[in-house]
Amino acid sequence: MRVAFPAVLVTCFGLAVLGLHLGVRAYAPVQVWTALTAGGDSATDVIIRDLRVPRMALAIIVGAALGLAGLLMQSVTRNPIAEPGLLGVNAGAAFAVVMLITLSPGAGFGSIALCAGLGALLAAALVFGLAFSAGGGLSPIQLLLAGVTVAALLISAMQVLILMNESVLEELLFWLSGSFADRPLTGLWVVLAGLAAGTLIALALSAALDVLRTDDATAQSLGVPVFRLRFGVLAIAALLSGLSVALAGPVAFVGLVAPHLARLAGAETHRHLIPLSLIFGVMLGLSADLMARFILYPTEAPVSAVTALVGVPLLLVLLRRNRIRVS
Repeated sequence: MRVAFPAVLVTCFGLAVLGLHLGVRAYAPVQVWTALTAGGDSATDVIIRDLRVPRMALAIIVGAALGLAGLLMQSVTRNPIAEPGLLGVNAGAAFAVVMLITLSPGAGFGSIALCAGLGALLAAALVFGLAFSAGGGLSPIQLLLAGVTVAALLISAMQVLILMNESVLEELLFWLSGSFADRPLTGLWVVLAGLAAGTLIALALSAALDVLRTDDATAQSLGVPVFRLRFGVLAIAALLSGLSVALAGPVAFVGLVAPHLARLAGAETHRHLIPLSLIFGVMLGLSADLMARFILYPTEAPVSAVTALVGVPLLLVLLRRNRIRVS
């Protein structure tokens, strides 16, 4: 690989350290060290330990989960511009959370995380079922068309729910803004456990995913159960995306950009793509969180807006150079 894995890890570590030091107020290294080790209750200690450390953890875990989810979806569809939003997964998670908050204002964050995960899974199952019912096998094009259709339907329904109950509009806007700041950590361990399990399963399936990149007929001739593999991998990606959306709100383009950065770094097989997509997702999450603190200084910008500012130009450059080709 052209970019060494340790170098990317060091970059992520540096971004995490910067995130603890920089913000509306900057702190010296000795202040950060004291806050992390002394257990004091001064304003500086509280800001660093109780505000910046949790958002750093969220950026790391959500970024990694979205990076892996994006790679798995691109592998399943054999489409390098596939992402959770394109396949309707984010829309399913968002619709489920909007419905929960509308019916039960003030719902706990654990309920939101569970609801978002289930919504993402149901949306993925609906997309998979619609594509399969079209006949002719489960082609990548059918999956993408079904995803766009389901996403449009769920987004429209979500807008109707929001307009019908404006009393929860503020709570919904807080969740839909997409940020790592001021987020409860109730569901953090759920996402971490899901990320660990998803990573291990993806690594175990890496050889089959490499074969799936050719075509369905070739994969089947080599003994790969295409239908079950595609369904299982899509379910893992959907669950990771839904839980990430529940924690941080909709964060765009991390799942799209991270796998491409892994490929540009020289990764070719999934044995290398999976860990690099994870770590590049972490890097994107930490970078976006850091940039969000200064773009609208002294207020903060939504993380999703920052990732869009970075992701859209990169995607256009890749398209212009013909490095992305839709199957």
